[in-house]
Amino acid sequence: MGVVSEAWGWLATGANWSGDGGVWHRLGEHLYVSGVALAVACAVALPLGLFLGHRGRGGALAINVSNVGRAVPVFAVLALFMVSPLRNAGYLPTIVALVLFAVPPLLTNAYVGMREVDRAVVEAARGMGMSGGQLFRKVELPLAQPLVMTGLRSAAVQVVATATIAAMVGQGGLGRIITAGFNTYNTPQVVAGALLVAVLALLVEAVLVGVGRLLGPGRPAPVREDRGPLRKTV
Repeated sequence: MGVVSEAWGWLATGANWSGDGGVWHRLGEHLYVSGVALAVACAVALPLGLFLGHRGRGGALAINVSNVGRAVPVFAVLALFMVSPLRNAGYLPTIVALVLFAVPPLLTNAYVGMREVDRAVVEAARGMGMSGGQLFRKVELPLAQPLVMTGLRSAAVQVVATATIAAMVGQGGLGRIITAGFNTYNTPQVVAGALLVAVLALLVEAVLVGVGRLLGPGRPAPVREDRGPLRKTV
């Protein structure tokens, strides 16, 4: 409990929160790197996973290729970038490494979510004359939404936690608090930095859980066998 209380004392010291090396500045750097990496990963993986799931083709190959990102350590990828011309590109090497790490859960969950939609519902909607785009928007996507959100939460938490490696190559983020503590043999600072990362990851998880509940459980548009999708009459 001594180290924990000392870490709390470090966090309660106002001087540790201000300035270029303070918690607020490092938190901003951490959120920037994590947010950009997650946004790029979503832009790449979600459309591809949803499209392949809708088409029902090529998904297994895409998932196997994306899972290579899980087999290769993120720090190893970052280390390779740092001995390449990208080493002077600021946060770009870290962002690229985090994108490779975030793509597998996003792509896998998007594809599986689309393929697990009840085929009877899909065929009923198709039989009512829905086009491919209508089928995707009104039936498959709403029903796949829970699994897609699960993949997003998993990727977001992993990215936030793993973004601390930026400090290992001299870049910013909350990891700099931890490495600075190691360099000065300041154990309470190391524990405080680790607590900050853990709390941030939990907050991101909680926010995305709230977003998922706000969106509500995926439900397709109701379909009647005689007249197609129900429409509200005025």
